[in-house]
Amino acid sequence: MAVEFRDYYEVLGVGRNASAADIKKAFRKLARIHHPDVASNKATAEEKFKEINEAYEVLSDPEKRKKYDTLGANWERHGGAPPQGAWSGAGSQQMPEGFEFEFGGTGFSDFFEQYFSGGGARRAAGYGGGGFSGARGGKIRGQDIESDLMVTLQEAYSGSKRTISLRKADPRTGRVTTDEVEIRIPAGIGEGQRLRIPGHGGTGSGGGDDGDLFLRVRMAANPDYRVKGHDLFRELLLAPWEAVLGTTILLKVPGGKSVQLKIPAGTNSQDQLRLKGYGLPKKNAPGDLYVEISIASPTEISPEERSAWEKLRDTSKFNPREP
Repeated sequence: MAVEFRDYYEVLGVGRNASAADIKKAFRKLARIHHPDVASNKATAEEKFKEINEAYEVLSDPEKRKKYDTLGANWERHGGAPPQGAWSGAGSQQMPEGFEFEFGGTGFSDFFEQYFSGGGARRAAGYGGGGFSGARGGKIRGQDIESDLMVTLQEAYSGSKRTISLRKADPRTGRVTTDEVEIRIPAGIGEGQRLRIPGHGGTGSGGGDDGDLFLRVRMAANPDYRVKGHDLFRELLLAPWEAVLGTTILLKVPGGKSVQLKIPAGTNSQDQLRLKGYGLPKKNAPGDLYVEISIASPTEISPEERSAWEKLRDTSKFNPREP
């Protein structure tokens, strides 16, 4: 089964010459529509949300986008058929000793895993275990393997359970086994952390133990929040009069709650308001939520509004350019 090519530009609905701003705008629009928390068909929305995230992961990264564009050109020269490995599927990897693995439920497609994942099969060195350097006829521990796992902000905030399917092909015997493993994603898990699933790596030989599977967390992009460690950042748009006079806004925060956020009079663009403890959970103390202020000006105004603004201009002594 060949690896299926994914047109990430088509997924986001942008042209191949789209700017970084266009790509971000398209992602945020689609992610809000297909977010599982708001969509009526949650199962379909979840798959679409992951697809949108994967496309954004590649196209928002200049290096990955360059690689993708080059790969796409090679695709056309080969008549539309992607270069394929010996075995493929939802996140397939081939081990140095010939074992092949296919993952399902990680949130990433086989195309992404093959060309854009930083994972891949790895020897036991640095991961523990005996590797393949045992004496002839002795027990040889199976190799550890690693794959990416897409984790949404909600999963990182509340924790969740996920079922991962793992298909393993042994070229020595021709045997193919498929396992389904339920994993627990703990609340507060962050970018780059790894989950260890013992005994689900390469098959040992000579009576040696099987290796382990490591799933490396990749935080899914969120249309409303940026994640940095355990802290969260989100933009809040204010009308000019709200920034000048101050106001109180009911702000939705992760976990489905809402809090009253007081906007002080005289707030400026790029000011940050800190909500202590409203970030991702962690053992000692939760992270914080930082609200980043932007002031939005109306693009269309009525004659009465124009008159009011002109009066303010003529009577106000405020000059932001004065030292």
